[in-house]
Amino acid sequence: MHIPPDWGVFATLLVSFLAFWIVFGALFFGPFLKLIGEREHRIKDLNERTERLLQEEKTAVAERERQLTAVRRDALEKRESERRQAEAEAAKIIEEARADAHANLEQVRAGIEKSIEAAQADLQQMGRSLAAELAQRILGRPVNAGGTLNN
Repeated sequence: MHIPPDWGVFATLLVSFLAFWIVFGALFFGPFLKLIGEREHRIKDLNERTERLLQEEKTAVAERERQLTAVRRDALEKRESERRQAEAEAAKIIEEARADAHANLEQVRAGIEKSIEAAQADLQQMGRSLAAELAQRILGRPVNAGGTLNN
């Protein structure tokens, strides 16, 4: 059995479908597609901005690392310079201390030599006076300091 198409119903359905399509397109599909397009555009902009911020972050990290390297190098150079300066000052102080010690040692040696000479002179004088006294006791008469006998 064959049912012939009812063109009136078909046309009504077609017109209804087109009317609903236009109405739904204008009221629902258009704004929804516009909303989806705007959202896609915002997401694309956010992705671009994120990529740009990531690139800026990489650049900032690289710059910070470069600056840290420069600061570390400068600090190392400064520390090495201060160490050399401290070593030079220490060497200078040690040299001055050695010179002072040498000068003090020379003064002490000179003082000891003077003391020895004074002691030798005292001993010679004491030896002469003891010899004269001994000679007087042995000879039983006075002897002058020049070594001659007094009669």
